[in-house]
Amino acid sequence: MSPHRERIRLDRVTRLHASCDGDGDGDGDGDDDGNGNGNGENAGVHDVSLSIAAGEFVALCGRSGSGKTTLLGVLGLLDHAQSGRYLLDGRDVSRLGPGAAARVRGARLGFVFQSFQLLPTLSALDNVALPALYAGGSVRDARRRAADLLDRFELGPWRHRRPAEMSGGQRQRIALCRSLVNDPDVVLADEPTGNLDSISAERIVASLLDLRRDRACTVVLVTHDAALARRADRVLHVADGTVA
Repeated sequence: MSPHRERIRLDRVTRLHASCDGDGDGDGDGDDDGNGNGNGENAGVHDVSLSIAAGEFVALCGRSGSGKTTLLGVLGLLDHAQSGRYLLDGRDVSRLGPGAAARVRGARLGFVFQSFQLLPTLSALDNVALPALYAGGSVRDARRRAADLLDRFELGPWRHRRPAEMSGGQRQRIALCRSLVNDPDVVLADEPTGNLDSISAERIVASLLDLRRDRACTVVLVTHDAALARRADRVLHVADGTVA
């Protein structure tokens, strides 16, 4: 792909987690953020420096407990860097307060999770529209944008269904639509194909690749899937809280 300007830069970022048992603070499947030493401190990530361009598709790979999900949390302003700097399009966002961090997340970042994180009482349409409402949009505009995305991802006929009425692949595509409703600059995906069959997984991967091509959207993806990682522009290997 042709080079783009730098979108993300981490300069010697460290984020440590307290732990009483050395098992990590986890994401429910044991896949973070180990590096536990049994002495009450887990090194999620430490002294990490990296640069990611606008429009680049980067895969984060590593063993369970390597620090991948902590790194994704720092990039998503869900975890704050305890030392070092995080620059997003040249702006230092590593010391933002909770309110300012939430505004950046809502306006600039989209999230896709392995477990979908859809609200079970809401329709597909309203699940997708929710981030736009949180960002201050009107109900009408949020639903229009959500409907457009659902149509683009061939989910229009299911817009009024609740998550329990849909397949895993459909739910993950709805989660992807939700991540895009505010037109983010960066999409952060944590094992988005981990719970899907091969056909559904391929549709998610194709959609992520389209994002990079059509929107110059930066995609950072955590995966254990070597075949999926090979589809990325670049693979960063995470081990013991460091990146190579």
